[in-house]
Amino acid sequence: MRARLASARVGRLATVRPDGTPHVVPCCFALAGDTIYSAVDATPKSTLALQRLANIRAQPHASLVVDFYDDDWSQLWWVRVDGTAHITDAPNALRLLQAKYPQYVETSPPGAVIAIEITRWRSWEAC
Repeated sequence: MRARLASARVGRLATVRPDGTPHVVPCCFALAGDTIYSAVDATPKSTLALQRLANIRAQPHASLVVDFYDDDWSQLWWVRVDGTAHITDAPNALRLLQAKYPQYVETSPPGAVIAIEITRWRSWEAC
C-alpha cells in the first residue's frame, strides 16, 4: 500500500464542506512517514483561498485515494488513506513536493500546504 501511494503521481483529495457534503479534487502530493503533504500550486485558479482549505479549517477529516485502472480488470487496485488534515508551514513539505514534482522547483507553489496525518490505511486489488 505504502509503495503504491508514494509512487502515485496524482490522487483525489476528499474533504468535508461545512454543510457535511463531500468535496473531491485531484491533487499532487508527497508521502513522508504517515503524513501526506499537498500544496496549492500555481496552476490557473480564480483564487488561492480554495474550498478545500476552508473545509479543512472547519472540519479536519480528509481522505486521499490513488488508483490504477486497466482494461484488464485483473490489474486494478486502489489505496485510500484517511486522516486529520491541517494547514502547515513545515519547511520539509515543500522540499518533499519538489523532489517528486520538478514543476514545483520551476514554480514554487504560492498557496497553502495541507498536511494529512494518516490514521487509517485501506486498499483493494483485483488479483
